[in-house]
Amino acid sequence: MVCKAAMGIKAAAKLRWPPSVAAAARSRLTPWMLRATTTVLLWTCVVQLTAVGNTWGPRVLKGWPSCRTAREAAAAAAATTTRLAMPEPVVEKAALPPKRIYRNNGYLMVSCNGGLNQMRAAICDMVVIARYLNVTLIVPELDKTSFWNDPSEFQDIFDIEHFITSLRDEVRILRELPPRIKRRVELGKFHSMPPISWSDISYYHKQILPLIRKYKVLHLNRTDARLANNGLPLEIQRLRCRVNYAALKFTPQIEELGKRVIRILRQNGPFLVLHLRYEMDMLAFSGCTQGCTPKEAEELTRMRYAYPWWKEKVINSFVKRKDGLCPLTPEEIALVLRALDIDQNMQIYIAAGEIYGGKRRMASLTSAYPNVARKETLLEPSDLMFFQNHSSQMAALDYLVSLESDIFVPTYDGNMAKVVEGHRRYMGFKKTILLDRKLIVELVDQYTSGSLRWDEFSSLIKAVHANRMGSAATRTVIPDRPKEEDYFYANPQECLRDPSLLRTS
Repeated sequence: MVCKAAMGIKAAAKLRWPPSVAAAARSRLTPWMLRATTTVLLWTCVVQLTAVGNTWGPRVLKGWPSCRTAREAAAAAAATTTRLAMPEPVVEKAALPPKRIYRNNGYLMVSCNGGLNQMRAAICDMVVIARYLNVTLIVPELDKTSFWNDPSEFQDIFDIEHFITSLRDEVRILRELPPRIKRRVELGKFHSMPPISWSDISYYHKQILPLIRKYKVLHLNRTDARLANNGLPLEIQRLRCRVNYAALKFTPQIEELGKRVIRILRQNGPFLVLHLRYEMDMLAFSGCTQGCTPKEAEELTRMRYAYPWWKEKVINSFVKRKDGLCPLTPEEIALVLRALDIDQNMQIYIAAGEIYGGKRRMASLTSAYPNVARKETLLEPSDLMFFQNHSSQMAALDYLVSLESDIFVPTYDGNMAKVVEGHRRYMGFKKTILLDRKLIVELVDQYTSGSLRWDEFSSLIKAVHANRMGSAATRTVIPDRPKEEDYFYANPQECLRDPSLLRTS
């Protein structure tokens, strides 16, 4: 081909033109012909080299020197042969459930309130409500104005894609309103309200659904405890569980960091998670000042009055503690763990924020149990850097560690204590010591005053808690007083794997 191209050039040169025309033509054609010829030659070379390379390349290259040793070369050749012999494995994505097809009655927007676990339970309830009203749920908005001031969005804590896709066979969930509907909301064409607490599903059908049909978009601005514990159809209760235990996964980053903390603890043996709810906000809110200095008690009172949504202001700490309505102090829980014969070498992981009073208040506990740990002591500061000032993300880490602990001990029956208790029941009735605070306070006072010997104190503590270890039980139902009955998420009995184990508490 190269020869033919050269002959073509010579033939063109032999053509005869009048001298003036030939001169002009040569001046115009020469640069063009040079560019064209060069291009043809280059492409011809590329094509021929490619053909030769495919045939001879491997043989020629074998003769070139290599930086690898003979052993490395042999290993590489074997690996190549293996790859050629075996096809690449196909990683299949988990099959998505089929979409549920239904006539959409409108859009439900929700703004959750409270801490992580209060919002978690509320999200479960809102999914159920959206499902049974045949509406489209917009991904819930998390509370950013509470005491903790956490700016986290839903997708900062939960795996949003998994949440949406795993529930698609029940309810349609969107990250945000469609543009046309969003414009309506921006123009104020929607209705916002708090639903009535502890309502059954008929309330939502009779009172809420007509509002959604009327306004097309309904915004529920409070979501805590808006669905009843009891008296609901079985499929509703089980959907609450499905959302809580399957759809609400934390982000991969939170999950991985939680697993790392668990691995570190497991390397040193079994561990107990102590949900020591003895932080400043809890003490201020509850008005409990046992063991605090007068200055600390005054500080807590000032804080309580500073938050208008904490409605109870005048609190008698002594009476409240005697009624078992205060979180146990670090000193009290140290005595209880010893009385229950918890091994002094047991690792005690503190699932909580900063303990009020610091080392002074923790002294009794760390003296009795020297292997006390927190996420801040097990991880590097860089690991937690992105979690700082994000209390819900920190709480998510503690939640994961609490689930996997050998023993879980909450010192107060707040939202995390209840939700973790229920989750551990769901995981196979993992040991959760549910403390009888009223009786503990009475026994502690008798022991510290000298009217009760240690062996008596220990025996009584064990006897009281023998049947309070998170085993199967039937929820207590108190008609017309839902706040006082057992919380659904603490004991989701309709979802537990062996209902035949149920017994009366």
